[in-house]
Amino acid sequence: MKTILSDEEIEQILGENIKALRLQKNILRQKLCSQAGVSLTALKNLEMGKGTTLKTLVKVARALGRQDWLTALAPTATINPLHMVKEEPKRQRASKRSKNSGKK
Repeated sequence: MKTILSDEEIEQILGENIKALRLQKNILRQKLCSQAGVSLTALKNLEMGKGTTLKTLVKVARALGRQDWLTALAPTATINPLHMVKEEPKRQRASKRSKNSGKK
C-alpha cells in the first residue's frame, strides 16, 4: 500500500535531497547562493523544507545541474489530448433506389 505524503513531508524530503546533492558536489552554501542568484536564507529554508518559492527551487536545481527534476514535474506531452477526442463516425445513408431497380 502506498503512503501518501503530506506537503510538509515532501518539502522536507526535497530539501534533504538538495542538501545531499550540494554536499556530494562539495559546494558551500554561499557559493551555491551566488551561482543560483538566491539569498542564503532562501537556500537554508529550501534545504530545511521550511517552504520556499518555486523560483528559488528552479534556480537552485539549475545551479546544481538538475534540470531533469524540473522536467519530471512537468513532462512534455507525447500525445496531444486534442487528438485523443474521438472523431464522430461519418454518417452513412442508404442510397436512393434507382427508378429501374426492382422492376421487371
